[in-house]
Amino acid sequence: MNNSVCRQLCRGIVAISLLTMAHGAVATLSELPQQNAVPGGIAIIALVGLDATALPEAHYGDVRIMVKKVDDVWHAVVGIPLSTEPGRQTIEVVQGAARQHFSFMVSAKEYEAQYLTLKNKRHVNPTAKDLKRIRGESALMNAAFATWTDNAEVPGRFALPVQGRLSSPFGLRRFFNNEPRNPHSGLDIAAQIGTPIDAPAAGKVVVTGNFFFNGNTVFIDHGQGLISMYCHMDTITVSNGDNVRAGQRLGTVGKTGRATGPHLHWSVSLNNTRIDPVLFFIEPIATGQK
Repeated sequence: MNNSVCRQLCRGIVAISLLTMAHGAVATLSELPQQNAVPGGIAIIALVGLDATALPEAHYGDVRIMVKKVDDVWHAVVGIPLSTEPGRQTIEVVQGAARQHFSFMVSAKEYEAQYLTLKNKRHVNPTAKDLKRIRGESALMNAAFATWTDNAEVPGRFALPVQGRLSSPFGLRRFFNNEPRNPHSGLDIAAQIGTPIDAPAAGKVVVTGNFFFNGNTVFIDHGQGLISMYCHMDTITVSNGDNVRAGQRLGTVGKTGRATGPHLHWSVSLNNTRIDPVLFFIEPIATGQK
């Protein structure tokens, strides 16, 4: 990993605990993810003035977004794309015949750069045959991330899916063999091959498979556009369509696909937007690289 990034990030070992939620209870603010209205972050908007007894439907652009009731006030939970420019953004909310707009401000954020060296040159410049496979896999992954399931009990907080060192943080501007690539869309957790990976919250497995870049991968739908993805796994112990509970085994850590060493790449997606997974932890945390 890049040493300059290492020195600028905290190296502490962080204990993560999962928030316990009473089934069927009205949500409290502690049951929502942490707000950080920056590109790659989350905006939480109180939909003041709406009828607390009727479920609203909210959209950010043309994408539906999560709504949760907190102390009898509906709140929209919005994933902000990394490409978003700083400034005012607007969501549209429909409740019955009423249509309203709510705005929020996005602040600027500069992410660090990371330079990685890959021995497998095809993982930097795929062949024509590889590209055909990648296009098919991308369509499958895009469909998984776009999944929407109505779920009043959608989790607002996650446990850490694997015990390990939080290595590459979300949002790094990445260079493979000095060639620029897409920013890092998840959180890497370094651990030995075979380390158990557990579901951080309840949900339904919507895709499993072996992918060119991501290796052995699992997607879980947690409801209302909240999707989590687990990559580079050694083994997978769940199947498409399985309903999983929090803490249930998904598989084990590996280094399949485009990986420089054994680790779990964990992505969290809101409204089909990859956001920083640490915002779903119960307490703010820092990541570190060595």
